[in-house]
Amino acid sequence: MHDRQSKMEAFGRLLDILDQLRLKCPWDKEQTFESLRPLTLEECYELSEALLQKDHPDVCKELGDILLHIVFYSKIAEEQQLFDVKDVCDQLAEKLIFRHPHVFGTVSVQDAGEVEKNWEKLKLKEKNGNGSVLAGVPSSLPSLIKAYRMQDKAAGVGFDWEDRSQVWLKVQEEIREFQREIEKDDKDGMEDEFGDLLFSLVNVARLYGINPDNALEHTNKKFRERFNYLEAETLKKGLSLKEMSLDQMEVIWQQAKKHIP
Repeated sequence: MHDRQSKMEAFGRLLDILDQLRLKCPWDKEQTFESLRPLTLEECYELSEALLQKDHPDVCKELGDILLHIVFYSKIAEEQQLFDVKDVCDQLAEKLIFRHPHVFGTVSVQDAGEVEKNWEKLKLKEKNGNGSVLAGVPSSLPSLIKAYRMQDKAAGVGFDWEDRSQVWLKVQEEIREFQREIEKDDKDGMEDEFGDLLFSLVNVARLYGINPDNALEHTNKKFRERFNYLEAETLKKGLSLKEMSLDQMEVIWQQAKKHIP
């Protein structure tokens, strides 16, 4: 691995390259906060995919793409005399020091859970106690991740189950309420109650230390691989899925489950 000096030199080189691109490249000259935003979102999803695949060379590449966006936004802001990359780094450093008094101060903590609780309390102090606990959860987050983050933040200030096993009663309650709306054939009611059921299941995941988005993505990946196996085996038989009965597909599906656990 590289030493501190070489890391700082590499970062400086990146800043110099971006300065040149901003001056001389027609595309880079035209970029704004607004034009970069959708590209940044895309890069974040590409990083997420690389992390899930445990493709470390690709993780390195995607981190570079995101770092480019960070320095690009900072450069645009500097041109508008709003802030620059030093301000970004300094503000982040001060925030990390403030939120880690157990490292940079005299506070003692027992475990990572206590660190998380202190983190949320310190975030509220930063807002002089006037900010909403949930204000830090972006509205644009995907719904599953948003539900998890809102529940996590609420739990950070003590709004949580006393015993995690209690959450199963809530899940059962939401299932019953969803079933009642199904019986009434009330589409709006079904949607509302299904949302409540999903929200309660996200809570189950959180309480048992599972990230629901990761869990669902692993299941998506598994389903895709098994379904691809089903399609491939069907083609080997000279058939198409539309020509097969559900029972015939089930036989191959069970084979897929053995090949792809």
